[in-house]
Amino acid sequence: MHLRAPDRLLRVDLSTGSVDRVSIPDEWRRRYVGGKGLGARYLYEELDADTDPLGPNNVLLFMLGPVSGLLPGESRYAAITKSPLTGGFLDSYAGGTFPAVLAGALYDASGILVTGQASEPVRLVVADGDVDIESAETWGADTVATDEHFSDAAVACIGPAGENQVAYATISSDGGDHHAGRGGAGAVMGAKRLKAVVARGDPPSGLGDLRERYAERYRESDTGKWLQASGTVETVDFANETGVLPTRGWQDGQFEGADDIGIAAVRELAREREYPDDDPGGYRVETDAGESIPRGATAMTLGAGLGIDDFDAVAELGATCDRLGLDLISAGNTVAWAVRASEANLLDHSFAFGDPDDARSLLRDIATRETTLGDVLADGVDAAAERFGGDEFVPTVKAMELPAYDPRGAESMALAYATSDRGACHRRAIPIEREIFEDWSPGRAARTVATEQDQRSILWSLIVDDFVGDVFEDLGAEWLDAVGLDTDGDLQTIGERIWTLTRLFNVREGVSRADDELPPALRKPLESGPNDGQAVDEDRFEAMLDAYYAERGWGADGRPARETVDRLGLDEVVDDETPLAEQPMERN
Repeated sequence: MHLRAPDRLLRVDLSTGSVDRVSIPDEWRRRYVGGKGLGARYLYEELDADTDPLGPNNVLLFMLGPVSGLLPGESRYAAITKSPLTGGFLDSYAGGTFPAVLAGALYDASGILVTGQASEPVRLVVADGDVDIESAETWGADTVATDEHFSDAAVACIGPAGENQVAYATISSDGGDHHAGRGGAGAVMGAKRLKAVVARGDPPSGLGDLRERYAERYRESDTGKWLQASGTVETVDFANETGVLPTRGWQDGQFEGADDIGIAAVRELAREREYPDDDPGGYRVETDAGESIPRGATAMTLGAGLGIDDFDAVAELGATCDRLGLDLISAGNTVAWAVRASEANLLDHSFAFGDPDDARSLLRDIATRETTLGDVLADGVDAAAERFGGDEFVPTVKAMELPAYDPRGAESMALAYATSDRGACHRRAIPIEREIFEDWSPGRAARTVATEQDQRSILWSLIVDDFVGDVFEDLGAEWLDAVGLDTDGDLQTIGERIWTLTRLFNVREGVSRADDELPPALRKPLESGPNDGQAVDEDRFEAMLDAYYAERGWGADGRPARETVDRLGLDEVVDDETPLAEQPMERN
């Protein structure tokens, strides 16, 4: 039995109120598949350089892939746009019930392309393969209240942070349980006065035997067993033990209160743990701000990052971010910057690490922009440092605050962060999982980072949860055959093509080697833990970056070379004005 991969796209112009159903070019489907790849191709086509991310001409895509809702693990969708935080390419992902329901609601469409700006707050209602534009009476409500308003549908919406165009506002689904978080896609929704996308439909079904075979492999894989045992919360314990847990605004690599916010504490205090079909689910706890699902990033950024070892307080701060629609990684780092800036007397405020009341107050000020400081912090750490000083406190790449792991204990992560196409991201490549136990050369770091980036590019184009990537590598060709998608090249090459396309988008926006630089904060030694006194070696970092550009077939300035563009079939994207490198760097 074969399913048919979606071959349509719904185009919505909020300025005119028009909705069109268009065919996706077959060549684009073959070359870019769906999800990230197809979304990136449309974004490159639709936008001119220097388009205002918060202006009506920016495009926001809600993209699915040819196997959305069919693979084991959690279904996801991609929100793709030009980021108001970084000014470059942005793809952000969220799971939960919304992606699978959206796949059913879209019928034979692969996504929704939204442009323009509504004159008043609206929502999109998707059902039976069509979209209606309706007035949004929930404007002003938080993400939980907005979700509860639609008891018969799956919802992706913004909260107050998105409405107020906070540069790292999220798109929330399942009442704040899931977020397309990093980079500010929620702010783009807010600028377009789009409160929510409401989907009604039955998730796709079919190919039961093949799906069950995948589900069994997923459950038995190392990743599946790890997620069932602990979920991502265990990363707190791993990072702390190895000395790469960013603590008190990136000053330390270990947190003395880690045991109180790590996996043991979560298991003891969790009210329940949910297990959706083929998905390990997440622990659920009660907080004063409502229910919360603690994840590794919550404890790392809002716990250790802010010096808070009270589990209830950390969970409540996470729930606060969820309700307001704030990316908790950027928000936590921005609060940490404010504490360090106040300690350095750069602000007319007094904040302290370890104080959840300070953090809670700042989060609300950021989401509402009602105070002068909150308004500045709402544009991120780089904007705050430009205003007040203190750019050495909290590291950023392309204006996006660093997550999770401190590269001063694993230098390959510095390369992964620096070369990420959307700004600092720990999911595009995670070489720390191996490097922490070995001594790596710059060349090996470069190959590993580039390979993982390409692999995740294709996984996020299908769209597949990257946690099931090890299973898909074995059986993925069967899925593509099952949905009748004939691709142009093997999966690794398609992933490389997509990654290079997003680099071309960023290069067109002015990105160069200077934007792949080592953040000043990582040049300062850690002050405690097993990596005490250690900083990222600048010469070694530059050697890794050279090796990475050579691996990619890019020039020394970080621009793809003409021969690389031609080899990947991207000559149909570029023109004579596209700034390309004359020659790729040579491998050593």
